[in-house]
Amino acid sequence: MEFIIENFYLILASSIIIGFFMAYGIGANDVANAMGTSVGSKALTLTQALVIAAIFEFLGAYFAGASVTTTIRENIVDPTLYDDSPDVFVLGMMASLLAAGAWLLLSTTFGLPVSTTHAIIGSIAGFSIYYIGWSSVSWGYILEVTFSWILTPFVAAILSGLLYWSARKFVLKAKEPISAARQFIPIYAGLVGFSISAITLNKGLKNTEVPNLITTYFGGYDLVASLFLLSFLIAFLCYLVSRFLLSHYVSKSDNPNVEGKFAILMIFTASSIAFAHGSNDVANAVGPMAAVVATIENLGQIDDVAVIPEWILLTGAIGIVIGMLTLGYKVIRTVGERITKLKPSKGFAAEMATAIVVVLGSVSGIPLSTTHTLVGAVVGIGIFSSNKVNYRSVTEIGVSWLITLPGGAIFSIIFFIILKSLFGV
Repeated sequence: MEFIIENFYLILASSIIIGFFMAYGIGANDVANAMGTSVGSKALTLTQALVIAAIFEFLGAYFAGASVTTTIRENIVDPTLYDDSPDVFVLGMMASLLAAGAWLLLSTTFGLPVSTTHAIIGSIAGFSIYYIGWSSVSWGYILEVTFSWILTPFVAAILSGLLYWSARKFVLKAKEPISAARQFIPIYAGLVGFSISAITLNKGLKNTEVPNLITTYFGGYDLVASLFLLSFLIAFLCYLVSRFLLSHYVSKSDNPNVEGKFAILMIFTASSIAFAHGSNDVANAVGPMAAVVATIENLGQIDDVAVIPEWILLTGAIGIVIGMLTLGYKVIRTVGERITKLKPSKGFAAEMATAIVVVLGSVSGIPLSTTHTLVGAVVGIGIFSSNKVNYRSVTEIGVSWLITLPGGAIFSIIFFIILKSLFGV
């Protein structure tokens, strides 16, 4: 406790800077989750994608980010283990943020999309293993997360392949593409409406008052049922609007640029994924940061729940946006161009598959990686469409996933030792 009192302002300032650094790394690496396929399929230019992503990532991170968090740390390491050594806990959280941020920037330099949650989990586990031992880590939780993140790329690959197969069979290769588009594009628009609503309500807005208002309106239904009922209503509305527009404003003599219709749909899907990503992944930066701030404000008392002030959410949101605007292009090009060649219909199928899998995981409580899901979906598109898949690039990405947990742990131990030496703990 004396350590925290004596270094109160230095630790506070350091934690803010380190939290911003982690948020910067998230923005630099994870923006490809939302916009990589849009750029690769030429539905959006790189500049347009970065601007749209910056807007929706910021909105998600600041307005729908967690106001109260158990700070991811509790599923990995029991914070009560550090009740007698809050100084170690504070330095450990700071080291974890530094390590995860450094790993994300290193991966971004090589254009490799990795999971930010994997990075922070490995980092927190690393310092705890070094200080207390292997028994301090919840290995059951880490194995559960690892298994789910190995499985989801395969599920997303199959689903994206099926979605593209349906688009190719019923629309792109139809005898009359425009007539087929009038019939089937509204169905895809309904899927987009459902996925946007479900992913936004179940993930992007779960920490706001919106879910409570919805359950109040749909009296008699629980939260999940109410959210899905509203999502279905929005999906039906999207179907009707799309069908009306295609029936009244697209004539049979129009140039059958059906790919352009898919490009419009995937812009909406990408925006919803960006919003949900910002609202959820900002916790990877501000969660440990909030834990540090709460501990030093309580003069060493470690709370089970940390309340995140708006200024901390704002710090994370700004860090994410700056990271994506400065370095986001590297991973965008990997996902959009280096795995397989994309067209709007293929990019749309990959984004739809990602959105559906993420929503299902969110509702069922299964921890999923949007990065792993989207990459799996893009690979699936390449396989199912008989496109050439750059397996060298896929192998590099897969290796980066495998070493993210131990890499974050090693970085964390190094930074933890350095911080202990600097602060004389």
